[in-house]
Amino acid sequence: MILHHRFDGPEDAPVLVLGPSLGTGTELWRPQMAALTERFRVLRYDLPGHGGSPSPERGFTIEDLAGALVDILDARGIRRAAYAGVSLGGAVGTALALRAPERLGALVLICTSPRFGGPEGWHERAALVRREGTAPLAETAAGRWFTPGFDGAEPYVAMLRATGPEGYAACCDALALFDATARLPEITAPTLVIAGADDPATPPEGHADRLADGIPGARLLVIDGAAHLAGAERPGPVTDAIIAHLDQTWKDPAG
Repeated sequence: MILHHRFDGPEDAPVLVLGPSLGTGTELWRPQMAALTERFRVLRYDLPGHGGSPSPERGFTIEDLAGALVDILDARGIRRAAYAGVSLGGAVGTALALRAPERLGALVLICTSPRFGGPEGWHERAALVRREGTAPLAETAAGRWFTPGFDGAEPYVAMLRATGPEGYAACCDALALFDATARLPEITAPTLVIAGADDPATPPEGHADRLADGIPGARLLVIDGAAHLAGAERPGPVTDAIIAHLDQTWKDPAG
């Protein structure tokens, strides 16, 4: 699997991988980039059929996406990295922590879950997108991703409109299969879980709290005034929390 990706920041800095949510891309992290690239060599990637990544030729799992990231790290000779991911990108981080724990120095899981509900809803969404594209979802995305008072939704909704239907649908199929609940106690990376207080998709109760309770030593931070894309809506608190967590826990940042 080939994932479009890019590096930013000093070449000799420790590597931080940033994972996007379903329907977004590398630009999801723009509000954090100025601060993060002062300290880290930042690796951002696009999901299949999103941004610059090609549409998938076959189905895949969340674990396959984690494996594709390991391939990117191997190709660059990066032994160890930190990871922060939003929603589906957070699930990839969870899978990476389980698949290759020796490669992960610290983990930040943002507005995500160990299980994103039952598979039926995801398969129905995949069928809708394969039939009609992402336009029907884009019409209601702002209400799912942001609180009513947020006026900066359009650039993020535009990413969803531009997403290839098959890539989006295949990601839905992968989310339908994902359930890391029973394996959370195996995660050894120091973990921060960040939730949006008003997130309708992965609310703190039943999603973020399950991650924080299941992963040994994990901390939970709930961001007020934020919904599902908390890093876009409340960039300051989210960025500060990521940096503080990495400063406090990442003991071996050498890549």
